[in-house]
Amino acid sequence: MASPARSWFAERVPLGRSDVTVTRLGLGTAPLAGLYSAVGEDQATAALEAAWAAGIRYFDTAPHYGAGLAERRLGAFLATRPRAEAAVSTKVGRLLVPGEATAGGEGFHDDQGLVRVRDYSAEGVYRSLSESLERSGLDSFEIALIHDPDDHWQEAVTGAYPALERLRAEGAVRAIGAGMNQTAMLTRFVAETDVDCVLVAGRYTLLDRTAADDLLPLCARRQVGVIVGGVFNSGILADPVPGATYDYAPATEDVWRRVRALAERCAEHGVAPAAAALRFPLRHPAVTGVVVGARSAREVTENIAHAATAIPEALWAELDASGVT
Repeated sequence: MASPARSWFAERVPLGRSDVTVTRLGLGTAPLAGLYSAVGEDQATAALEAAWAAGIRYFDTAPHYGAGLAERRLGAFLATRPRAEAAVSTKVGRLLVPGEATAGGEGFHDDQGLVRVRDYSAEGVYRSLSESLERSGLDSFEIALIHDPDDHWQEAVTGAYPALERLRAEGAVRAIGAGMNQTAMLTRFVAETDVDCVLVAGRYTLLDRTAADDLLPLCARRQVGVIVGGVFNSGILADPVPGATYDYAPATEDVWRRVRALAERCAEHGVAPAAAALRFPLRHPAVTGVVVGARSAREVTENIAHAATAIPEALWAELDASGVT
């Protein structure tokens, strides 16, 4: 008999109106490409192996992650597994060109002598996906997302989006959307275009429920799939200790106050805050799944344990009523 954790991770669900299905838990590959600190090849492979063994079959990547390193490592791993079992999302909007990269630039510690150039044009989309296919060795991506077009709405909606729409119509990709750390522009994409899905990072968590105001209800009405990333708000909910970050910056005292109150309520029910954080987004009917990054097999195993934790309804009720979230 399959373990509860395996069954939970292996559940495949449709991604919006598309014919793509993803597992309820996906693996984000940014940490495997040296986000915040370098990760060796063997360590990255072990993390991917642990995720696959747990039943995870959705993997999210991007050229931005380690200047292509994440795509290369993921592609090399999937070459050893049945490709048809996996769903992979990559992103467009940042082209990689030769240049002198600063060590640790943009948070990554292995930039391969490449620098990132923003390009949300149609030509940039075609070039980006072509180069991603070459780097990864994959023959296609199931999902293509416009990556962080925060200051580039016009170019993204008149260049990148129509290009992805054409690629979807041609069958080159099966689902299209956008991935961002904000909800306002994602809501515009859902309202004004025909995206299949969105990836919203950090805006539907125990500490920030902004996505529930407009984005999630609209996605539900329009049958747009929602993948939630950043469930730990860049670290503080995974390991709430001094020095932890909230949205990639040192946590403020107000955030610490809320985290301490949350942790106290979780402790009363014998639940780790990380477990509650990982399971929280899946309570919303509009949410298709969550994607969580990991930099080692140990972190993957920890996330699996958190995801398998049964969360008492009484704890959810307290967190909803208390205002600490």
